[in-house]
Amino acid sequence: MSLPRDLVPEPEGITEGDLVIARAWKYDGGAHWVVPGRYLGADRHGHWVIQPQGSLVSRPGAGFAAASDAVCLFPHQGDWVATCYDDSHPAGLRLYIDVSCNLGWQPLKLAGWEFNSIDMDLDVVRSTTRGVYLDDEDEFADHAGSMGYPAELVRRLQGAADDLLARVRTGAEPFGATADDWFVRGRRLIAQAVG
Repeated sequence: MSLPRDLVPEPEGITEGDLVIARAWKYDGGAHWVVPGRYLGADRHGHWVIQPQGSLVSRPGAGFAAASDAVCLFPHQGDWVATCYDDSHPAGLRLYIDVSCNLGWQPLKLAGWEFNSIDMDLDVVRSTTRGVYLDDEDEFADHAGSMGYPAELVRRLQGAADDLLARVRTGAEPFGATADDWFVRGRRLIAQAVG
């Protein structure tokens, strides 16, 4: 497999309700997670997409229907992608940030957009049961060797993870209450689509 080329930093002409496919890759070009959603809009933090309960969440060898609604934030800049949950998440997740690189958009052939990123293993997580923590440091270390992560990229992503961890612990936006309004907007969009 090969990583997508010709990505653009912003989705020109995207409108509320447009299909957005979030596609994550691994550094070696292998496919990772794919999740569909609907575009909600943008603010100073980035672009917001709702991924409704029941959406297919899949990767090679695994797939499931999302157990609750999620609102994703694809930032205007930064080495991360955030997925926000509310109290309907059955496992108590509230925030899951994938430390990522090579973020960008490309138009789908028929309609909508695809948002691409390379998942770089490290995750900043906030849950009701475990609090705020950094996950998958061992996977990051293993892949840094086996996939040949450049040393400068390793330093940059470790710095991004440390910064995100500190920001989430203090409730800095957009990792505080900002997602709440996007949940309201997203659920209204879903209700209009099915009603």
